[in-house]
Amino acid sequence: MTNKITSLFNIQYPIIQAGMIWNSGWRLASAASNSGILGLIGAGSMYPEVLREHIQKCKKATDKPFGVNVPMLYPNIEEIMNIIVEEDVKIVFTSAGNPKTWTTWLQERGITVVHVVSSVKFALKAQEAGVNAVVAEGFEAGGHNGREETTTLTLIPMVKEQLQIPLIAAGGIATGKSMLAAMVLGADGVQIGSRFVASHESSAHINFKNTVVNTKEGETQLTLKELAPVRLIKNKFFNDVEALYKECPTKEELIALLGRARSKRGMFEGDLDEGELEIGQIAGLIHEIKSVQDIVSEIVAEFKASKQHVSAL
Repeated sequence: MTNKITSLFNIQYPIIQAGMIWNSGWRLASAASNSGILGLIGAGSMYPEVLREHIQKCKKATDKPFGVNVPMLYPNIEEIMNIIVEEDVKIVFTSAGNPKTWTTWLQERGITVVHVVSSVKFALKAQEAGVNAVVAEGFEAGGHNGREETTTLTLIPMVKEQLQIPLIAAGGIATGKSMLAAMVLGADGVQIGSRFVASHESSAHINFKNTVVNTKEGETQLTLKELAPVRLIKNKFFNDVEALYKECPTKEELIALLGRARSKRGMFEGDLDEGELEIGQIAGLIHEIKSVQDIVSEIVAEFKASKQHVSAL
């Protein structure tokens, strides 16, 4: 399966395992890369030296390409970027910031740069900044999202219509069928997050993994748009947020309720009541915790079977 994405990253299948905070440590990234896709370490939940440790362990666990996802709004960004260069990581996915800030600097040091966006406007800005590829992420996605609320089904063809560089689809993709659909719409590859949360190698707490596989349609919702839009499973904390909204809260009151380390508390420590439980709408199709290898094999097999089925129509 050779195309622009497999060639860009030197991988077997045009699939990227998303770099999700508190879920994407070195075990998940290395397992993904060993399965023929691109694994990403999620730097957003890591102090700089913790990131260095994860990169070093990932190198020992795989001889395949892997990368690091860096949300640019996080502190210590300069230290993080320097560690990535020092550890000779060759692929960086940036998000939550201006791609012009780091793209050229990284590329001058031999690093392939991909930027995550949620709209046509920001896809074009990323292309103008010189990134090597763009991830266009629809409204269905878990975690922090764009304010546009554009779904993957409409976002991908709109971005494809104007973009000249490789396009990776994200949001609501967890199966071979959805991968094929995204590529029919114009994507050159797909980025998958939620499905890999419910893997044995994910660094998420087992409580969170079990909650994901039991989540049904309609049990996630985007909230906290005044701060940073985030899709959450509806739990006690989510209900507390909704109750506060009925009082027309100020931004400061929302920040006070959110407090610190909510996502760590929920996804990494397993507090299902008071933590943020970030997952995509596709959780309704995730029914079992499996190994990364099994997940990838199933996606690829279903993609190939679905392609043959569509060709026969």
